[in-house]
Amino acid sequence: MRRSGDGRSVAVRVRPGAGRTRVGGRYEGPHGPALIVAVGAPAVDGKATEAVRQALAGALGVRARDVTLKVGATSRDKVFAVAGDVGERVAALRDGSA
Repeated sequence: MRRSGDGRSVAVRVRPGAGRTRVGGRYEGPHGPALIVAVGAPAVDGKATEAVRQALAGALGVRARDVTLKVGATSRDKVFAVAGDVGERVAALRDGSA
C-alpha cells in the first residue's frame, strides 16, 4: 500500500461470484501484498468492480465516492485509491489482525 496525495493506494485481489461479500485476507499479487475482497457479483460489465468498490468503502469506513479504481478494470488484481488515512485498517484486514 502506498500513499498518494491525501489518501492511499490499496492493492486488491477480487473473488467474484462468491456466496457472500467478505473483505479480508492476503494475496501476494502483481501490485504487492493485496487485500482479498470476495463479492457475489459476477465479473461481467464492471459489476464485480463496483461491488468491490462498495465493499471496500464499507470495510474501511469511508464513503463509496472516496474509493476510485486506478488500475485493473478487467483484471482480478486491482489498485484502488482511497481518500483518508486508512493504512492501519487495510493492514489489519489484509494481515488478519482485524
